[in-house]
Amino acid sequence: EVLQNHVLEAKVFHTEYGTGVAILTGAYRFSLATNIDDLKLRRMPEVPGLQKPPSCWAVLSQDRVTIVLLAIGQDLYLLDNTSCSVVEKLCEFNSSIRSPPKQMVWCMRPRSRQRAVVVAWDRQLMVAGNSTEDGGAASCSGCRWHALAVAASHAFLFPISAEASQEIFKIASMAPGALLLEAQKEYEKESQKADEYLREIKDQKLLPEAVSQCIEAAGYEHEPDTQKSLLRAASFGKCFIDKFPPESFVRMCQDLRVLNAIRDYQIGIPLTFTQYKRLTIEVLLDRLVLRRLYPLAIRICEYLRLSEIQGVSRILAHWACYKVQQKDKSDEEVAHAINQKLGDTPGISYSEIAARAYDCGRTELAIKLLEYEPRSGEQVPLLLKMKRSKLALSKAIESGDTDLVYTVVLHLKNELNRGTFFMTLQNQPVALSLYRQFCKHQERETLKDLYNQDDNHQELGNFHVHSSYS
Repeated sequence: EVLQNHVLEAKVFHTEYGTGVAILTGAYRFSLATNIDDLKLRRMPEVPGLQKPPSCWAVLSQDRVTIVLLAIGQDLYLLDNTSCSVVEKLCEFNSSIRSPPKQMVWCMRPRSRQRAVVVAWDRQLMVAGNSTEDGGAASCSGCRWHALAVAASHAFLFPISAEASQEIFKIASMAPGALLLEAQKEYEKESQKADEYLREIKDQKLLPEAVSQCIEAAGYEHEPDTQKSLLRAASFGKCFIDKFPPESFVRMCQDLRVLNAIRDYQIGIPLTFTQYKRLTIEVLLDRLVLRRLYPLAIRICEYLRLSEIQGVSRILAHWACYKVQQKDKSDEEVAHAINQKLGDTPGISYSEIAARAYDCGRTELAIKLLEYEPRSGEQVPLLLKMKRSKLALSKAIESGDTDLVYTVVLHLKNELNRGTFFMTLQNQPVALSLYRQFCKHQERETLKDLYNQDDNHQELGNFHVHSSYS
């Protein structure tokens, strides 16, 4: 059918099974595969009377079931594996705008039944919802949706879930945080009104609450000037409180510096404060690393004073693993650059970086990187994997670890023919001595061959006498 009628439209979606793809063909039939790694195209039931493409459609996945939701005129249909059914509507709203919207996005408040759809036209945004609080449908200002950085090409909308922000910024608010913010502004103007506002808060013994409100509200603001204004108010209020714990203020300043850094247009991660807290700093650093924003990730680690193993070391290791994939520089240059940057940083494993280099087909670079690895136990297994057994044997002997030497010797024994194996041991007296000890307890016949190879008649005679007694 696809070959005959072609694909009119396709949508990629994500399910518990993986990444899926759905297509609409020229015959106005839908087919989909829930996992592109195991491609099994499933044809959906026919939509009765469909003679042209639907005005819009989307793929939904829930509880391991994938369905297609589509709109034909003013009617909604749901396609599942077996049937096509008309959908009951959540609510209806007439926008009074004749042209179709450019884009629609679902918005839903966490742990709430308040649902809304943000609808965008060329020069207008509207939020339509089913909540009575939202009045059925309203513009952004009518339903407490806060628009930031609205421009012709980009708009970012999010709900103000912090009660502190609502209390401080609502019109004619007499909340403690709002009064403290006004007091600080009047203080900067050297106005006596600052004292009047402060007295009003202090008389009600609400100054600690006012400071906490300003600190909390600062976290939910995206504009640095507004953040600073709220934090200045909190700092101003703290001066009049005995033993106010500074941790919340300091932590908010740190969090906002990090958030402002990643929200910069050159970085482009506009996280809200709530998202940042749920994501955790570790996951945020992982995202920066995946985007190869290593300098920013390192500066954040240093600023927050994260442990080296949790922060800087881990990021440098990622950077080094990326560095070894660069084909435009020689092995010497890459190895030197990595060593200059990493040095003896705690938590760094040169063997892991070398393993990445080997996987990229750069064996010589891997060997050079292993020279910087101080732990022989980490060097030797990778050298064996790279079939550099003789070098692995030298490194094992240098380490003084007899178990490591035995590991390499037994690997050589399985890898080389008997004659080459014995000749290799001849050049390594320590390994030869340890192998003799092994043979005395495990392979006595092999011991006889070793004495023959060395023309060691004395030990050969002793071997035969001992065997006779046995």
